[in-house]
Amino acid sequence: MVRINSKKTSIMEYIQIMIGAALVGLSYNIFLLPSKLAAGGVSGISTILYELFQYNPAYVQWLINIPLLFLAMIIVGKEFSLKTLVGTIFVPLVIWLTADIKLMVDNPLLGAIYGGIMLGVGLGIVYRGNGSTGGTALIAQILKKFTGISSGFSQLLVDGLVVITSALVFNFELALYAMISIYVSSKVIDFVQLQSSTTKLVLIITDKEEEIQTIIKEEINRGLTKIKTLGGYSNEEKTMILCVVEQSEAVYFKKLLLEKEPTSFVIFLNASEILGRGFSKARFDEE
Repeated sequence: MVRINSKKTSIMEYIQIMIGAALVGLSYNIFLLPSKLAAGGVSGISTILYELFQYNPAYVQWLINIPLLFLAMIIVGKEFSLKTLVGTIFVPLVIWLTADIKLMVDNPLLGAIYGGIMLGVGLGIVYRGNGSTGGTALIAQILKKFTGISSGFSQLLVDGLVVITSALVFNFELALYAMISIYVSSKVIDFVQLQSSTTKLVLIITDKEEEIQTIIKEEINRGLTKIKTLGGYSNEEKTMILCVVEQSEAVYFKKLLLEKEPTSFVIFLNASEILGRGFSKARFDEE
């Protein structure tokens, strides 16, 4: 059973990588290339070379990515999985297959925003499938190996160099739009990877823990954690109850607390990603 589940998970991850890579390729052909936005990475390099020499972007990305993949495997010594190879090859393949797509946006502002969103969603899905699309991340790894600087700073240097080059090839304004695209895509990647949902972390400080516990268990059917606390002003012992609920449950839960326990101190916080039974796994009573 474990082996079957593992196989299903692996298949789903490959599907995620291909879907994400398809979105990355489409974002390039629909938004970034027509808008002349070299938003870092190998795609940015291919945009610059297309403008200068009319080189096919798909071929350029293959020619850069595949040697980089093998070079990084040899020099860095990191185990690059088959998933990385799939992502590295599949993005240029989609760019090649959709080269003549009629749906194109050449407005740089729209290209930066919507291209960044689609790119971020695509990369986020690829990363959730434990894959990669190669590119300048591999160059960053090689730089880190020989210079000792961090991966993040290496990535910044490489992408920054691409954007600066685009300012010389195109113009400074388009380079600024490219930076907007990089920023938007980075935020969307975080959103997709962390599954930034509408779940809420609820902190309740109360001296009526049994009543609160009853409300949580009987009314919204969620688990909870209790922590003993000491009031800073009253110096009295109280209980802090931690509970995670969905957005719709949070509204109902707030109403219940106001009606039944209005004296409790309650804090609602946004929760980026929740792992565990009741959210990423079924509840005990649902098995």
